[in-house]
This record gives sequence, C-alpha cells and structure tokens, in this order.
Amino acid sequence: MSTAIAILGGVGLFLLGMTVMTDGLKALAGSALRTVLGKAAATPLSGALWGAVVTLLVQSSSAVTMTTIGLVSAGLLTFPQGLGLVFGANVGTTGTGWLVALIGVRVSLSSYALPLIFLGAPMRLLGGGRIAAAGGALAGFALVLYGLTTLQQGMGGLAESLNPSDLPAVLGMPDVGWAAGSVGLLTLIVVGLAMTAVMQSSTAAIAVTISAFYAGAVGLEQGAALIIGQNIGTATSSALAAIGASTTAKRLALAYVLFKLIAALIAIAAFPFTVALMKTFSASVDGMTLLAAYHTAYNVVGVAVLLPATRWFTRAVEWLLPSRQTALERALDPSTLANPVVAVETARRVVAAVLKTVAGDVSAAVSGGERLKPESAQAAAVALEKIRDFLSELTEPPETEAERHRLTSTLHALDHASRLVETLADHGAAAEPNGTSADRNVAELCFNAMRAAEVIGGSITAESALSDRAAPIAWTVSPDIAAALAEAQRAATALDALQREHRAMTLASVTPGNLTAADAFTEIDAVRRLDRMAHHAWRSAAHLFGRGEGGDPVA
Repeated sequence: MSTAIAILGGVGLFLLGMTVMTDGLKALAGSALRTVLGKAAATPLSGALWGAVVTLLVQSSSAVTMTTIGLVSAGLLTFPQGLGLVFGANVGTTGTGWLVALIGVRVSLSSYALPLIFLGAPMRLLGGGRIAAAGGALAGFALVLYGLTTLQQGMGGLAESLNPSDLPAVLGMPDVGWAAGSVGLLTLIVVGLAMTAVMQSSTAAIAVTISAFYAGAVGLEQGAALIIGQNIGTATSSALAAIGASTTAKRLALAYVLFKLIAALIAIAAFPFTVALMKTFSASVDGMTLLAAYHTAYNVVGVAVLLPATRWFTRAVEWLLPSRQTALERALDPSTLANPVVAVETARRVVAAVLKTVAGDVSAAVSGGERLKPESAQAAAVALEKIRDFLSELTEPPETEAERHRLTSTLHALDHASRLVETLADHGAAAEPNGTSADRNVAELCFNAMRAAEVIGGSITAESALSDRAAPIAWTVSPDIAAALAEAQRAATALDALQREHRAMTLASVTPGNLTAADAFTEIDAVRRLDRMAHHAWRSAAHLFGRGEGGDPVA
C-alpha cells in the first residue's frame, strides 16, 4: 500500500510541478513566445527546429501548439509552417525524459528541492510580473525534482514485487518468438497509451517508465515498447481538446494524431532492429540514457520522414477535414484570444480587409456617379460588429506598452471604419452633382482618399493561410505606404476645406434662383457625406499603422 501511495504521490507531485513550472516559464516568455514562433517558422524546417527549442525552454508542447493555432488562424503562418512548429514541439518535449534519465533517478533530489521551493514560493506569492513568474518556474522545477525522488522511492518498493518476467515478453528478448513477441509488444504499447491517457502527460508516463527500469521492474525492451504507446497516448488530449474547436484547431489536432500514428508504425516496424542496436550500446551506455535517447530518436525519425512531405501531408489533412467556415469565421478564430498580440493583429487585418473592400466600392461609386448596393454596406457592418464582439472577449491585457498602443490603434481604426460604413449605409456614396467644377473637385478628392485607403488596407490584409507564404506582423511604414498615407491625408484635408467653401457657394446660389433651397441643402449634405467618408477612411487607414492624430506614430 505504501508503495502505491509513493508512486501515485510522486506522479502527482511531478504533474503539479510541471504545470506550475510551465505556467511560470510561459509568463516569463510572454509575448516573446508569439514573436519567436511567428518569425522563426519561415519554412517548415526552421519551424521544426525552433518549435523544438521553444518547447524545450517552456516545457510545454501544448503551449506551442495552441500558440501555433492562433498564428495560423490569424494568417501569420501558413498551415505547412504551423505543422513544422508542431513537429518540432514533439521533439522538444522529449527533453524532460533526459532530465529524468540523467538526474532524476540517480540522485536523491529532495535535499535540493525543498530549499528551491522555499525560495520560489514567496517569489510567486508576494512578487509581481516577471518576479512572480520566475518564482513559479523555480518552485515548479523543485516540485518536479521532489516528485521524481518520491517516484524513485515508490519504484524501489514496486521492484520487490514486480519483475520484468511478470510483464509480457516482447520482440528482441531472449527466447521469445515472433508471434509471442509481437503480441507482447502490442500489449505493452496499449498499456503505455493507457498510462498517458490517464495521466494526460506523456512526460510523466515516460518518467514512470524510466524510474521503473532503474528499479528493475521492467526490462529495456519492455520500456521501449511502453514508450511507443506513451507517445501515441499524448495525442488523446489534443484530440479531446479539438472537439468543438475551430477548423484550424481540428486540423492541427488531426495532424498531431496522424504524426503520432505514423511515427508509431515506423517504430513498430523497426523495433527488432532498434532493440538490437540498444543492446549493442548497453555495454557502454546505461539503460536510462538509452530509453531517453530512444524517446528522442523516435520523434526525430517521425519528423524526418514527414517534414519533406509537409505539403502532401497538409493536403491530406485538408482533404480529410475540409473547412466549412467562412473567411471571416476562420480569421476570427476564438483560439487566438489566448494570445493578445495575435488577437489584436487578427482584428487589425479584418478591419483592413473591410476598409479595402468598402473604400474600393466607394471610389468606384464616386467615379461612376452610382449608388452602392445596400448589401455591400450591410456585409461590412456585420463584419465590423463581429470584430467588436471578438475584441470584447479579449480578457488578457497586453503586456508591453507597444502592445497596448497597438490595441488602442486597432480600436481607433475599427471605430473610424464603423463610422464610414454607417455613413455609407444611411445615405450611399455618390453625390448628386450639378456639374460644377466644385462638385467635380469634391468627387476627385474623395476618389483619391478612397483609393489610398484601399491600397493601405490591401497591404495589411493577410494572405490566405493555404498560400505559399503568410504575412508577418508588420506595423512599420514602408515608403509606398507612407506615400499612400500622405495622399489620403492630403485628399481628406483638402476635401474638408473644399466642402466648407462649397457650402457657402451653394447657399449663395439660392438667392439668384440658380438652385432651390431644397436642392441646395441636398447638395450640401451629399458633399458633407463624402467629406465624412474620406475623413474616416483616412483616419482608419492611419490608425491601422499606429498613426495617431496628426500622423504621429503611437506604437
């Protein structure tokens, strides 16, 4: 009974420690996690390398995976690039196995763990910001060490009543035939899968396996078979998390499951040869290190096989799980709300897309003297309302001053775009010109402002997540964008001054009988609407690049 309590308590402390440590490391990483992943995944190969490194540092493949889902949904990464990060995360998560193999089962760490807990807990409870995050990471790491020590003690007691001969024999063990060995291999794979499914942590399950081998409760071949199942089992949590999620999340979860299954099939096919190789090295390398190395090699081989076929693999996943979402629904993926940087960029790009469409429609209407169809303004209004609802669900505040400025600028851009669409929906775009030069100048200035806003919106709008390249986060103003912003400001400012002169001239034309009072006020209202639309288009475009009133950058 005491042995079972020690094993269960050790696993519990290990899981608790991993959770606390991961939360602390993620808080320490902050927005840098999104920035690094967004910039590093230029290609699936670089994404796999950086996905492994970042997962090793933050000790959470789920954090990397969820961040990746947000980046792909926002159009910051293509789906193949996101797959590269997910593949790399599978390699990075094997780092904890090395910690267990090289330190955890060899040394009694309780004497080191308790002082670290004493140091980290006050930092976590009394500190703030990064100090609290560092304290949480330190205390969590200490709990992991203490849990390993407790687990080691429990496994020592288990070894007295459980021997490798009590478990199914697998291929590669002495005097084991192919039939019996294959059945035993599959049996232990199922056991390993069940261990991970119950613990919801392949890392904890593999720590149990390595500790059991160190205590003599399982053999080297049996430990390798358990690791195959434990690697498959870690996909169960991703599959469950994808239920009811967005199509992007479901696709990445499906890709994760398929990756695990393909890697497992490779490992099963190569198992006799792998076991023979491990036995060859066992004369000079201890079994715990071999099991940790097998765990890493298992995932590295799977990545090496699938990475060159990323595009084929992507098409297969998309064929198995086609998207039924609209482009707007794909863009405003709720999973991005977990990352304020990604959520704000997502909203910014959707506002830019709406601005591009509306400005293009208005410029065409003004130049042609036609009114827009009500459906166009209605569709834009619905999209902007969904952006407002999306940003209202953003509960985690931005971490840095620059991120807060970006959120504020995006809200300004959304507000001006909404005012533009409201004006358009209420009265339409085209003036009712009487043919004077002033009316032609008004139409020309409005056209110029709208064309500039259309160019600016188009430069921000994210490319399709299924294209070869995704658009990175970029708030810097290129020379072309600077010229478009200047033109939008010039046209809107000139139109504002012109509509004041136009008002006076139009009212004055009533006295000699050139216009009736009703026609004059209709003309004034039409020009005023064009002036308001040009102003809101300019301001929305400027704020999309963090430019405050007067054109000054705010972010």
